[in-house]
Amino acid sequence: MTLGIGTPIATIEAMWAKHTIHLAEAPGGDPFGVKKYSQSTSDNAKQLTVCAIGDSMVAACGTQDQQEGLIPDLAQGFAQEFKRDVSWEAHGKLGATMRRVRYRLLPEVLKSGKKFDILLICAGSNDIMANRTLDEWRADLSAVLEEAKPLSKHIVVVSPGQMQHEPSLGKALRRVLEREMDEQAAVSKEVCAKHHAIYVDMIHENVHADAPDFFSPDHFHPSAKGYSYMVDGVIAKLGTSFVQDFVAE
Repeated sequence: MTLGIGTPIATIEAMWAKHTIHLAEAPGGDPFGVKKYSQSTSDNAKQLTVCAIGDSMVAACGTQDQQEGLIPDLAQGFAQEFKRDVSWEAHGKLGATMRRVRYRLLPEVLKSGKKFDILLICAGSNDIMANRTLDEWRADLSAVLEEAKPLSKHIVVVSPGQMQHEPSLGKALRRVLEREMDEQAAVSKEVCAKHHAIYVDMIHENVHADAPDFFSPDHFHPSAKGYSYMVDGVIAKLGTSFVQDFVAE
Protein backbone atom coordinates (compact mmCIF):
# COMPACT_ATOMS: atom_id res chain seq x y z
CA MET A 1 0.00 0.00 0.00
CA THR A 2 1.72 3.18 -1.19
CA LEU A 3 -1.21 5.59 -1.14
CA GLY A 4 -0.28 8.80 0.60
CA ILE A 5 -1.65 11.60 -1.53
CA GLY A 6 -3.88 13.97 0.44
CA THR A 7 -3.58 15.54 3.86
CA PRO A 8 -0.56 14.88 6.08
CA ILE A 9 -2.83 12.89 8.37
CA ALA A 10 -3.94 10.68 5.47
CA THR A 11 -0.29 10.12 4.55
CA ILE A 12 0.54 9.05 8.10
CA GLU A 13 -2.50 6.77 8.19
CA ALA A 14 -1.43 5.18 4.90
CA MET A 15 2.06 4.52 6.28
CA TRP A 16 0.57 3.03 9.43
CA ALA A 17 -1.77 0.81 7.42
CA LYS A 18 1.09 -0.43 5.25
CA HIS A 19 2.93 -1.76 8.29
CA THR A 20 0.01 -3.02 10.36
CA ILE A 21 -2.55 -4.54 8.01
CA HIS A 22 -2.06 -8.20 7.21
CA LEU A 23 -4.23 -8.97 4.20
CA ALA A 24 -5.93 -12.32 3.85
CA GLU A 25 -4.46 -14.48 1.12
CA ALA A 26 -6.58 -16.13 -1.56
CA PRO A 27 -8.34 -19.13 0.01
CA GLY A 28 -8.20 -22.70 -1.17
CA GLY A 29 -10.95 -24.41 -3.06
CA ASP A 30 -11.87 -24.60 -6.71
CA PRO A 31 -12.21 -21.24 -8.51
CA PHE A 32 -14.96 -22.63 -10.70
CA GLY A 33 -18.26 -24.45 -10.45
CA VAL A 34 -21.91 -24.61 -11.47
CA LYS A 35 -24.81 -22.93 -9.69
CA LYS A 36 -28.22 -24.49 -10.22
CA TYR A 37 -31.50 -22.68 -10.76
CA SER A 38 -33.46 -23.86 -7.74
CA GLN A 39 -36.79 -24.23 -9.54
CA SER A 40 -35.42 -25.96 -12.62
CA THR A 41 -37.68 -28.76 -13.84
CA SER A 42 -35.83 -29.58 -17.06
CA ASP A 43 -32.43 -29.34 -18.67
CA ASN A 44 -33.71 -27.60 -21.78
CA ALA A 45 -32.34 -24.15 -20.95
CA LYS A 46 -28.77 -23.66 -22.11
CA GLN A 47 -26.31 -23.28 -19.25
CA LEU A 48 -25.06 -19.72 -18.88
CA THR A 49 -21.27 -19.25 -18.73
CA VAL A 50 -19.66 -16.53 -16.62
CA CYS A 51 -15.97 -15.67 -16.30
CA ALA A 52 -14.49 -13.14 -13.88
CA ILE A 53 -11.00 -11.63 -14.06
CA GLY A 54 -9.55 -9.28 -11.48
CA ASP A 55 -8.24 -8.62 -8.02
CA SER A 56 -8.79 -9.99 -4.52
CA MET A 57 -12.57 -9.75 -4.74
CA VAL A 58 -12.47 -12.15 -7.68
CA ALA A 59 -10.02 -14.34 -5.74
CA ALA A 60 -12.47 -14.46 -2.77
CA CYS A 61 -9.91 -13.08 -0.31
CA GLY A 62 -11.50 -12.81 3.11
CA THR A 63 -13.28 -16.17 2.91
CA GLN A 64 -12.31 -19.70 3.89
CA ASP A 65 -12.99 -21.16 0.44
CA GLN A 66 -13.26 -19.76 -3.08
CA GLN A 67 -16.73 -21.24 -3.26
CA GLU A 68 -17.79 -18.60 -0.69
CA GLY A 69 -16.63 -15.63 -2.72
CA LEU A 70 -18.30 -12.89 -4.74
CA ILE A 71 -18.24 -14.69 -8.09
CA PRO A 72 -19.96 -17.94 -7.05
CA ASP A 73 -22.49 -15.88 -5.07
CA LEU A 74 -23.09 -13.73 -8.13
CA ALA A 75 -23.43 -16.86 -10.27
CA GLN A 76 -26.10 -18.12 -7.86
CA GLY A 77 -27.87 -14.79 -8.12
CA PHE A 78 -27.70 -14.95 -11.91
CA ALA A 79 -29.11 -18.49 -11.84
CA GLN A 80 -32.19 -17.28 -9.99
CA GLU A 81 -32.60 -14.11 -12.06
CA PHE A 82 -32.02 -15.80 -15.42
CA LYS A 83 -33.87 -19.01 -14.50
CA ARG A 84 -31.07 -21.23 -15.76
CA ASP A 85 -27.96 -22.96 -14.45
CA VAL A 86 -24.77 -20.91 -14.43
CA SER A 87 -21.24 -22.21 -14.94
CA TRP A 88 -18.65 -19.85 -13.46
CA GLU A 89 -14.89 -19.48 -13.24
CA ALA A 90 -12.76 -16.88 -11.45
CA HIS A 91 -9.27 -15.69 -12.35
CA GLY A 92 -8.30 -13.41 -9.49
CA LYS A 93 -5.05 -12.33 -7.85
CA LEU A 94 -4.50 -10.54 -4.57
CA GLY A 95 -3.06 -7.10 -5.29
CA ALA A 96 -3.87 -7.15 -9.01
CA THR A 97 -4.07 -3.78 -10.73
CA MET A 98 -5.78 -3.26 -14.07
CA ARG A 99 -2.32 -3.41 -15.62
CA ARG A 100 -1.84 -6.90 -14.22
CA VAL A 101 -5.24 -7.86 -15.60
CA ARG A 102 -4.14 -6.50 -18.96
CA TYR A 103 -0.75 -8.17 -19.18
CA ARG A 104 -1.08 -11.32 -17.07
CA LEU A 105 -4.57 -12.48 -16.21
CA LEU A 106 -6.47 -11.61 -19.38
CA PRO A 107 -3.89 -13.21 -21.73
CA GLU A 108 -4.11 -16.44 -19.71
CA VAL A 109 -7.88 -16.59 -20.25
CA LEU A 110 -7.55 -15.65 -23.92
CA LYS A 111 -5.15 -18.58 -24.41
CA SER A 112 -7.88 -20.98 -23.32
CA GLY A 113 -9.86 -20.17 -26.44
CA LYS A 114 -13.11 -20.15 -24.46
CA LYS A 115 -16.04 -17.85 -25.00
CA PHE A 116 -18.46 -16.77 -22.28
CA ASP A 117 -21.95 -15.35 -22.10
CA ILE A 118 -20.80 -12.78 -19.54
CA LEU A 119 -17.29 -11.53 -18.75
CA LEU A 120 -16.74 -9.67 -15.47
CA ILE A 121 -13.75 -7.38 -14.93
CA CYS A 122 -13.18 -6.35 -11.34
CA ALA A 123 -10.18 -4.23 -10.33
CA GLY A 124 -9.30 -0.68 -9.36
CA SER A 125 -8.62 -0.51 -5.63
CA ASN A 126 -4.99 -1.57 -6.04
CA ASP A 127 -4.47 1.00 -8.79
CA ILE A 128 -5.58 3.68 -6.34
CA MET A 129 -3.41 2.36 -3.52
CA ALA A 130 -0.41 2.17 -5.87
CA ASN A 131 -0.92 5.83 -6.85
CA ARG A 132 -1.47 4.99 -10.51
CA THR A 133 -2.73 8.01 -12.42
CA LEU A 134 -6.13 8.36 -14.04
CA ASP A 135 -4.43 8.44 -17.44
CA GLU A 136 -2.75 5.11 -16.67
CA TRP A 137 -6.11 3.73 -15.51
CA ARG A 138 -7.81 4.94 -18.68
CA ALA A 139 -5.15 3.35 -20.89
CA ASP A 140 -5.17 -0.01 -19.11
CA LEU A 141 -8.95 -0.29 -18.85
CA SER A 142 -9.36 0.71 -22.50
CA ALA A 143 -6.85 -1.93 -23.57
CA VAL A 144 -8.49 -4.62 -21.42
CA LEU A 145 -11.93 -3.92 -22.87
CA GLU A 146 -10.62 -3.94 -26.42
CA GLU A 147 -8.56 -7.10 -26.00
CA ALA A 148 -11.33 -8.92 -24.11
CA LYS A 149 -13.87 -8.62 -26.94
CA PRO A 150 -13.16 -12.15 -28.29
CA LEU A 151 -14.17 -13.59 -24.91
CA SER A 152 -17.72 -12.26 -24.69
CA LYS A 153 -20.27 -9.93 -26.22
CA HIS A 154 -21.35 -8.88 -22.74
CA ILE A 155 -18.56 -7.33 -20.67
CA VAL A 156 -19.28 -5.93 -17.22
CA VAL A 157 -16.77 -3.83 -15.28
CA VAL A 158 -17.37 -3.77 -11.52
CA SER A 159 -15.98 -0.90 -9.46
CA PRO A 160 -13.82 -1.40 -6.37
CA GLY A 161 -15.55 -2.20 -3.12
CA GLN A 162 -16.23 0.43 -0.50
CA MET A 163 -12.79 1.26 0.81
CA GLN A 164 -14.23 4.34 2.52
CA HIS A 165 -15.83 1.98 5.05
CA GLU A 166 -12.89 -0.32 5.74
CA PRO A 167 -12.37 -0.38 9.51
CA SER A 168 -8.63 -1.03 9.19
CA LEU A 169 -8.06 2.41 7.64
CA GLY A 170 -8.02 5.83 9.28
CA LYS A 171 -10.78 8.39 8.70
CA ALA A 172 -8.65 10.86 6.74
CA LEU A 173 -7.33 8.11 4.50
CA ARG A 174 -10.83 6.79 3.89
CA ARG A 175 -11.93 10.25 2.74
CA VAL A 176 -9.04 10.37 0.27
CA LEU A 177 -9.89 6.90 -0.99
CA GLU A 178 -13.54 7.81 -1.50
CA ARG A 179 -12.58 10.87 -3.54
CA GLU A 180 -10.15 8.91 -5.67
CA MET A 181 -12.62 6.09 -6.23
CA ASP A 182 -15.19 8.63 -7.45
CA GLU A 183 -12.63 10.11 -9.85
CA GLN A 184 -11.70 6.67 -11.12
CA ALA A 185 -15.40 5.80 -11.54
CA ALA A 186 -15.95 8.85 -13.74
CA VAL A 187 -13.16 7.68 -16.07
CA SER A 188 -14.44 4.10 -15.99
CA LYS A 189 -17.93 5.18 -17.05
CA GLU A 190 -16.47 7.13 -19.96
CA VAL A 191 -14.26 4.25 -21.11
CA CYS A 192 -17.00 1.63 -20.75
CA ALA A 193 -19.45 3.74 -22.75
CA LYS A 194 -16.87 4.07 -25.53
CA HIS A 195 -16.29 0.30 -25.63
CA HIS A 196 -19.96 -0.69 -25.19
CA ALA A 197 -19.30 -2.33 -21.83
CA ILE A 198 -21.48 -2.05 -18.73
CA TYR A 199 -20.06 -0.24 -15.71
CA VAL A 200 -21.38 -1.20 -12.28
CA ASP A 201 -20.58 1.49 -9.73
CA MET A 202 -20.75 -0.10 -6.27
CA ILE A 203 -18.90 2.66 -4.44
CA HIS A 204 -21.99 4.19 -2.83
CA GLU A 205 -24.44 1.31 -3.17
CA ASN A 206 -25.99 0.17 0.11
CA VAL A 207 -24.30 -3.19 0.64
CA HIS A 208 -24.56 -3.12 4.46
CA ALA A 209 -20.86 -2.32 4.80
CA ASP A 210 -21.63 -1.10 8.32
CA ALA A 211 -22.93 -4.53 9.34
CA PRO A 212 -20.70 -6.25 11.93
CA ASP A 213 -20.32 -9.32 9.71
CA PHE A 214 -19.55 -7.49 6.44
CA PHE A 215 -15.75 -7.49 6.76
CA SER A 216 -13.48 -10.48 7.20
CA PRO A 217 -11.03 -10.84 10.11
CA ASP A 218 -8.39 -8.83 8.21
CA HIS A 219 -10.79 -5.83 8.45
CA PHE A 220 -10.08 -5.03 4.81
CA HIS A 221 -11.72 -7.62 2.54
CA PRO A 222 -15.40 -8.55 2.72
CA SER A 223 -16.30 -11.76 4.50
CA ALA A 224 -18.34 -14.50 2.87
CA LYS A 225 -21.41 -12.72 4.25
CA GLY A 226 -20.11 -9.39 2.93
CA TYR A 227 -19.78 -10.78 -0.58
CA SER A 228 -23.32 -12.12 -0.40
CA TYR A 229 -24.52 -8.63 0.57
CA MET A 230 -22.83 -7.22 -2.53
CA VAL A 231 -24.56 -9.57 -4.98
CA ASP A 232 -27.99 -7.95 -4.74
CA GLY A 233 -26.41 -4.56 -5.39
CA VAL A 234 -24.55 -5.74 -8.48
CA ILE A 235 -27.65 -7.39 -9.97
CA ALA A 236 -29.78 -4.34 -9.20
CA LYS A 237 -27.24 -2.08 -10.91
CA LEU A 238 -27.20 -4.28 -14.00
CA GLY A 239 -30.88 -3.55 -14.45
CA THR A 240 -33.93 -5.28 -15.87
CA SER A 241 -32.95 -5.01 -19.52
CA PHE A 242 -29.67 -6.83 -18.89
CA VAL A 243 -31.45 -9.60 -17.01
CA GLN A 244 -34.07 -10.01 -19.72
CA ASP A 245 -31.35 -10.68 -22.32
CA PHE A 246 -30.48 -13.92 -20.52
CA VAL A 247 -33.74 -15.15 -19.03
CA ALA A 248 -34.56 -18.68 -20.19
CA GLU A 249 -37.70 -18.94 -22.30
